[in-house]
Amino acid sequence: MKVLSPSKDEKELIENMDEIELGRTLFDALKEKRYLVVLDDIWRSEDWDILKPAFPRGRKGSKILFTTRIKNVASRADPRSTPVELSLLTDDESWNLLCRKALPSSKMGSQCCSEEFEKLGKEMVKNCGGLPLAIVMLGGLLATKQSLAQWEMVYKNIHGHLKGLPHQDQNGAVMNIILVSSYNDLPYPLKPCLLYLGHYPKDWEISKNELIRLWIAEGFIPENEEFLMEDLGEIFLEQLIDRSLVQVSRQGYTGTNVKTCRVHDLLRDLCTKKAREEKLLEIIQQSSAQIDVTLVERMLRRISIHPSERKVHLKGKHPKLRSLLLPQNETLVEFCISNCKSFKFLRVLTLLKRNVEKWHVSNEIGDLLHLRYLKLECWNEMILPQSIGRLKSLYTLYIKYHTDIVIPDAVFKLERLRHIVIKRIALFGRGFRLRLGFTSKNIETLKYIMVDEQPIENNEVLRWTNIQSLGIVFTRTEYVKPILILLTKLQRLGSVSLEVLDDSNLSYLDLEPLSRCYHLSKLRLAGGIKDDPHPSCHLLNFLPPNIVKLTLFWCRMSQDPMGVLEKLCHLRILYLEGVYNGSKMMCSANGFLQLESLQMIGLEELKEWEIEKGAMPCLRRLELADVDSLGMLPEGLRFITTLQEMILTNMSSSLKERIKVIDGREGEDFYKVCHIPSIHVF
Repeated sequence: MKVLSPSKDEKELIENMDEIELGRTLFDALKEKRYLVVLDDIWRSEDWDILKPAFPRGRKGSKILFTTRIKNVASRADPRSTPVELSLLTDDESWNLLCRKALPSSKMGSQCCSEEFEKLGKEMVKNCGGLPLAIVMLGGLLATKQSLAQWEMVYKNIHGHLKGLPHQDQNGAVMNIILVSSYNDLPYPLKPCLLYLGHYPKDWEISKNELIRLWIAEGFIPENEEFLMEDLGEIFLEQLIDRSLVQVSRQGYTGTNVKTCRVHDLLRDLCTKKAREEKLLEIIQQSSAQIDVTLVERMLRRISIHPSERKVHLKGKHPKLRSLLLPQNETLVEFCISNCKSFKFLRVLTLLKRNVEKWHVSNEIGDLLHLRYLKLECWNEMILPQSIGRLKSLYTLYIKYHTDIVIPDAVFKLERLRHIVIKRIALFGRGFRLRLGFTSKNIETLKYIMVDEQPIENNEVLRWTNIQSLGIVFTRTEYVKPILILLTKLQRLGSVSLEVLDDSNLSYLDLEPLSRCYHLSKLRLAGGIKDDPHPSCHLLNFLPPNIVKLTLFWCRMSQDPMGVLEKLCHLRILYLEGVYNGSKMMCSANGFLQLESLQMIGLEELKEWEIEKGAMPCLRRLELADVDSLGMLPEGLRFITTLQEMILTNMSSSLKERIKVIDGREGEDFYKVCHIPSIHVF
């Protein structure tokens, strides 16, 4: 099940539920509510039979709408009703859709209206039979063609394949022809990048950062003197998106870059088929706890395991295997291999242990000398071996642990490492100690390091010239300012997470260097901020001017934070938890001009919140939780016409009553929120 706009904690909680627990949670969430649930693309009646018990009868007016391509599935779901069959696009609608995809004026100028292009385009779009996906794919293919002669080649290719086919078979055939033509038309470096997407399960939301790092580890992204490989990977992904081969699922916090993507299931089928033919990749649908890789095709380089068991144990020998891919599965508790030496050419590896108190990662892992991407996950303590220092080709090290971790110094001597993410499975927690003398110029991501009595030296930090994302946990407040002064000199640094474990609060002066981090667009800060002795200076004046996404935890300020925050003219996403001890909050007219998402949690003393007309003109999502002293929602909410979703959790009874509609009677504040399409109250 997918959740709209989940927090990271909610997403992780849901992903770790088994099917029974997930069904029960969904049932409880919908019980005694009026709801509309949309289930998209149901293929089998059996799937609906499994899902049905998770949905209670609900209040009067509750509906379940699902889409399917198979009429019998729809009829069986509710034999008493007639399925609604969507009509295909008309010729005019088809042509308009093709124009939007294939003829952007920025690429073809006045030619986009020329008679020759229109005539040829309408001939091709007729072959699509009104199918939107076929038209979009055709548009993506034609968008790369600049001349009439190139369009004619595409037309002849489609027409030649359809010649002689019965009319009733042409719709299905044209879809396949366009898919294959789109693949064949790709520049050679993009072909393995596209086929690689086939290893993810259907409808999988693919992390852009993870995908690009995997592409690099696989050798799909060439080294280039002009670009970092990550930047080149972004260019490759953008080209696949521009050709309508990859769909954007979620955008990043800047609103322009891609955060997650996906591929249509028909295209995924083509990717898996082509990847198998070219010995690039094979998917193994696991049916037992042990998988013997000696049974896998000997020339195959990559296998992607889609487990059905809770434990997967890989045995046997496959000297040519390059990658063991494992899309995360919430029910999987263990994934291991019996003998690392049997897989000595591996470049990509994921290992998982969730049911042991202490995981001593095998010393044999150091024999995987070609390893470039290593992902390890343990729900308790993890101990890495010294032999990991032999992985000289390692490019990405991603570790999730729960209680504690032991990292040998040898890790920090790996000069090719670009991404180190060592993350505790908890909201707050310790980082890892960085070895003195770690001066890698290649490092781009470094999370989460601990700064304690053994401080990082100046020359170390200043040599991280390519660092873009940094997470630091400070044990004492006095260590903060010296590090922040150094960060102002790192010109590529765009994202910083700072956490202070010390009970004594930070001062404005500790954080003031952040105001000179003009390149910073994303900041997460956790820790108390003490009241400034000079009341004319706001505690948050240290915030970088170009910040786009801001997360503040437990600052416990007595000053209203909104006076400063609303003046951050680039701010789009704001998360506040336990940041304010005051009882009044004001959002001024013409404040928060770019803000799209606001979450406020744990503001327990807040009693009055005023929003002036003209504030937050772009706000789309508002979430309030545990702001239980707030008696009513602000009047100014009714002026925010862009608001699409509001979520209220553990709010006061009076506030909830004032916006309810009971038996047709509207609460006295319902007029403030009646324009919001989606309101969730928990």
